[in-house]
Amino acid sequence: MRGGRLIHLLRRYAQWLHLRWPAGKVEPLPALGADGATSVPGVYVAGDLTGVPLLKLAIDSGARAVRALAAGLARERDAALPDLVVIGAGPAGVNAALEARKLGLSCVLVDAAEPFATIAAFPVAKPIYTYPRAFEPAGTLRVTATVKEPLLEELRAQARGAGVDARSARVERISRDRAALTAHLEGGGTLRARRVLVAIGRSGDSRRLGVPGESLGHVSNRLHDPAAFAGRRVLVAGGGDSAAEAAVALAEAGAEVTLVHRGAELLRPKPETVVRVHALAGRGPGRVALKLATQLTAIGEADAALRDTHGDVERVSCDAVFVLIGRAAPLAFFRRSGIALRGERTARQWLAMATFMAFCTWLYNWKSGGFFSDLWYRNHWFPTDVSQRLAALGGAVAVEASDPRTLLGTLAVSAAGPAFWYTLAYSLVIVSFGARRIRRRATPYITAQTLTLMAIQVVPLFLLPELILPLLGAHGLIPRGVADALFPVVSYGHGREYWRAYGFILAWPLNVYNIFTRQPLWAWIGIGFVQTFVLLPLGVRAFGKGFYCGWICSCGALAETLGDDHRGKMPHGPAWNRANLAGQVLLAAAFVLLAVRVAGWVVPGDNVFARVFEAQLEPHWKWWVDVGLAGVLGYGTYFWLSGRVWCRFLCPLAALMHLYARFSRFAIVAEKSRCISCNQCTSVCHMGIDVMAPAQRGEPMQDPECVRCSACVHVCPTGVLQFASIGADGFVSLDSLAASPVRMREAD
Repeated sequence: MRGGRLIHLLRRYAQWLHLRWPAGKVEPLPALGADGATSVPGVYVAGDLTGVPLLKLAIDSGARAVRALAAGLARERDAALPDLVVIGAGPAGVNAALEARKLGLSCVLVDAAEPFATIAAFPVAKPIYTYPRAFEPAGTLRVTATVKEPLLEELRAQARGAGVDARSARVERISRDRAALTAHLEGGGTLRARRVLVAIGRSGDSRRLGVPGESLGHVSNRLHDPAAFAGRRVLVAGGGDSAAEAAVALAEAGAEVTLVHRGAELLRPKPETVVRVHALAGRGPGRVALKLATQLTAIGEADAALRDTHGDVERVSCDAVFVLIGRAAPLAFFRRSGIALRGERTARQWLAMATFMAFCTWLYNWKSGGFFSDLWYRNHWFPTDVSQRLAALGGAVAVEASDPRTLLGTLAVSAAGPAFWYTLAYSLVIVSFGARRIRRRATPYITAQTLTLMAIQVVPLFLLPELILPLLGAHGLIPRGVADALFPVVSYGHGREYWRAYGFILAWPLNVYNIFTRQPLWAWIGIGFVQTFVLLPLGVRAFGKGFYCGWICSCGALAETLGDDHRGKMPHGPAWNRANLAGQVLLAAAFVLLAVRVAGWVVPGDNVFARVFEAQLEPHWKWWVDVGLAGVLGYGTYFWLSGRVWCRFLCPLAALMHLYARFSRFAIVAEKSRCISCNQCTSVCHMGIDVMAPAQRGEPMQDPECVRCSACVHVCPTGVLQFASIGADGFVSLDSLAASPVRMREAD
């Protein structure tokens, strides 16, 4: 009975702490670089398959991809081969062909149908969303019309005027040899070129519900002419733009429409479309009967079965059914071509990750003085004998190297330990990749955040313990009482434990070693208590967990710099969301260790608590948590599962701040009218947060996992998101540091 009660309480705690937030999934699409490059050298992707369903941005991506691929072609001139094959003659593909011509590249444009076929298949008079209105895409192609027919005419007119002609062919796959790329055509035949641009959009099969009757003749996945259904009973299944727009068009054409959506709200369509749906709500010709939180479970010859959330089934009469739940990306095409997909990992990639984890096992074992480290030291394969090497040089160098009061002498002593070289390499990586991040994502927020992370890593986490404090101590500039309280005397290295200065930045229980000591270091206990239980709660309440994880922590510094290219690799979904709670287990273990350590201090003599802690608990924490989980697992999975595996799932300090964040005022607020439900914000979140779900509702995102990295705000193509603070009275105060490039352009 007690066990059942405990399990019930733990479930309620988990629900309160985190599981109440949604756990969205990320659609598999080609894994792309910033310029549209795929994992196959020379193959690029533009248009809708970049993940942003905006016409102007698709056009823009076509021209920019050509500019990127053209940069390397000058070094590979080969008159026998075309420079470029563009697959897909939609807006992105045609604009790419025009840009190639402007750059003097030879180009072949192919399409399985006619140019702009996807737009031609839109319903009659379909409204076209041309946001951002003031945005002018790169390249030649321009769009001004906001309805299907005039848009199609102006696109065709521009293509005709430029003499763009598409070859009719369906490409089944792409292969690469040493000389060129080959596009393999359906029915045989090939096209060879030095570069290939894929701009086929979501030309895969229409998604299916998988219900009985879906293959009947009166069931369709496309609506061409709403007027053809005047006076008829039509059922539309779906909750996106296509379904909502079709329902409106059919009703306005005189059909009796039933719109079925499994969600409790219409969140994905544009707000103006939702308003029109609700304005037409009702039964009868010219009206839309809205069935929310309802699923279509079967389709008959003259009716369909609908089931609500209570399990009640209703049969609705219908003469025609439209299943408009989107089109799947042509994933089979990319798999046949060997192009990596976002979120999918091959056997080779798993093997590469396992190999890198083995390297990390060696690295962190060496850094921590583990197995075989004595052998490595004796062989001097790494410069751990810097003092002796410098002394052998003779002269002034030898004198300075032997004097701990000189910079060279201090450096020589510090460099005798592997931690110095590891921390030096760690700092150099953060500085170099941090500078790259600032150049690539130049917003005031990212610039300030990255410079802060770089400065904290270099000064207090490297120079202070390795150079500054040892020099000050050697010159007697640290008061004896302060030195004894913070840096106990030892018989090795600089003679004092200056490495404990990491505790000024790395709070307990991320850094346990200033607290888990044989005799209590009261100064560090006081510092640790103030950090963990005073400063962090105040900072998290005001700025969210990202106050520390995104702006101070060294783990976060590496994730935001080296890990900048790997954000989209974090797994999403309900199962991974539940795995977030693993950190709570480590947090509980840290508190248990703390209780045992304190008991060992309090109980006099050689007591069982001290023996158990020193012989069993503390060594296990070091090797299993610090080396195994934080080091081998956290960094070993960096390039395959994103740089935040340790931070998201296992860090005990992050788990504690997760609790604090439940009381935070920090939020990411959304302007719902801008949201196009592209899911880009969710796909780049390397904490696995479903950012899009609250944005669709226009609600603040307050998931306590957020580390305030700004990736979701930065990548949003319409500037939906902003950092903010929400007061107790509901007042929203926006962040003063601009993080959205879209809003920065609008402000200009």
